[in-house]
Amino acid sequence: MQMPALLEEVSRVHHARPPATPAQIAAFEQSVGWRLDPDLRAFYLHCDGADLFGTVDPAFSFFPLAEIRRARVTMRKKDTDKAGPSSWYALCDVRDSNYILLDVSHQLDGRYPIRDGYNEAFPDPAYCRQIARSFSEFLAGALRSNGRWFWLPEQ
Repeated sequence: MQMPALLEEVSRVHHARPPATPAQIAAFEQSVGWRLDPDLRAFYLHCDGADLFGTVDPAFSFFPLAEIRRARVTMRKKDTDKAGPSSWYALCDVRDSNYILLDVSHQLDGRYPIRDGYNEAFPDPAYCRQIARSFSEFLAGALRSNGRWFWLPEQ
């Protein structure tokens, strides 16, 4: 599914926040030192964060730009290499102190990959493995998931 259709579903079925402005995006990119890829730019120009599958205890709560931090700061409250890679950013809260992480260390076909921010094993890459090649791939899975952590085996 293409980003426009995904974004339309986010707005139609879920709780999308008002869009970020181009100035907010530019300020964010300046502060973090990397640029949003096309999927993320489209998402944040459409909505500055969103809650999927509820607003009280959403299954997926995508952070507004102003709340995106390095995963090691979000998860370990430390901004040191011992606390995790500097290139992993917490993008979405998925309950129980677990997060969806954006890996800005490299791109796949011009998109940043997405990792599982499994809190108990963070930052071990064997447990915080790549779960999507892009934000659009992850968002499509989340929208189909009925609120379930779709990247984990069914039990």
